[in-house]
Amino acid sequence: MNKEINQEMIEVSIPHRAEYVSLIRLTVASIANSMGFDIEDIEDIKVALSEACSNAIMHGGCDVGDNFLVQFMMEKASLTISVSDFGKGYDKNSIQEPKPGELNEGGLGIFIIKSLMDDVHIDTGSSQGTSIKMIKNLREES
Repeated sequence: MNKEINQEMIEVSIPHRAEYVSLIRLTVASIANSMGFDIEDIEDIKVALSEACSNAIMHGGCDVGDNFLVQFMMEKASLTISVSDFGKGYDKNSIQEPKPGELNEGGLGIFIIKSLMDDVHIDTGSSQGTSIKMIKNLREES
């Protein structure tokens, strides 16, 4: 594990196009690997980030020329990832946890992100866009 990191931040501005999600997945895999995350955690982080980026692309409501932002905050014991769009936002209280017998395509992104990451915060509202902040902590080595 790289114990030299106290706190570093990388910010990437991404076009609202699905083909760029693979670039962000590669970026986070490289960052997480350099921090000492194991392969299982790296895969979880990649899936959660893909879901957050897909939400930004689908619901960001921006013009074709606009981008969404992805920030990676690397600290000694955790990786914080924020995905922010500049769309119309939504009422986060309207999102219900899915019931096992009623799974539909779509609407599972936030549930998946929360199940894979250690901590998730959503900041959204009318006309302010949406920011999903996801935190994954490094596990203590046994």
